[in-house]
Amino acid sequence: MSKLAGKVALVSGSGRGIGRAIALKLASEGAKVVVNDLDDAPANEVVAEIKAAGGEAIAFNGDVTAPDFGDRFVGAAIEAFGGLDIIVNNAGYTWDSTIQKMTDAQFQAMVDVHMLAPFRILRAAAEPIRVLAKQEKAEGRSFHRKVVNISSIAGLYGNAGQVNYSGAKAAIVGMTQTLAKEWGRYGVNVNCVAFGMIETRLTQAIETEQATIDVGGQELKVGIQKSLIATFNALIPLGRAGTTEEAAGAVYLLCIPESDYISGQTVVAGGGLVI
Repeated sequence: MSKLAGKVALVSGSGRGIGRAIALKLASEGAKVVVNDLDDAPANEVVAEIKAAGGEAIAFNGDVTAPDFGDRFVGAAIEAFGGLDIIVNNAGYTWDSTIQKMTDAQFQAMVDVHMLAPFRILRAAAEPIRVLAKQEKAEGRSFHRKVVNISSIAGLYGNAGQVNYSGAKAAIVGMTQTLAKEWGRYGVNVNCVAFGMIETRLTQAIETEQATIDVGGQELKVGIQKSLIATFNALIPLGRAGTTEEAAGAVYLLCIPESDYISGQTVVAGGGLVI
């Protein structure tokens, strides 16, 4: 039997990159997945891929930083699939600058997407989880639900040019540890995965012209200089960046029954890199 058969999973930012790989991995193990992206097309493609493989999924697209997004996101899972078992707070991006050049808007944007959005999603899930846990206890049943928040080695050790991103990713670790204490009584395991160098569009090599992404009409530069990528690879004990599938594997480990007695922890998926 698939390890996540019948489970209902929310995965924010799952139309591309690591989030896409997480959604596909959870679905491949039987989870019913609510896929989310800022843009319709990539999320809808992930849903179609899951369905083509025999799984169940819906798309709930939109900006995770919208004040009412968390309530609507959680509501979509319950309405479509009748429950909620796994929450993966993955949505995010980077907007780098040294502190003397960083604007308030840059700093706040990282707080909003990497800290405030997960908080709102988890707050919205609190009452449904409490009600479900109480009902299951009354019926003599016991289930473990899983929350996996996504951080970064930048949130653990800092990274030059990312005081906004590093600060927000450090905050999600504290949120994880706090909710592990608050939600343990409901049978919820709350953990965190901190990624190192993973091959995504945000970490692609800069060629002759730097790539950009559109976030709410704002064109942001992405990518890393080839020389810096070579430096990172030399520092990584495994000698290379990770794939999105490997990143998803780390999240998956914290969603399956084998991790039912692990909570309040941060797992680093970085090939051994410590910066």
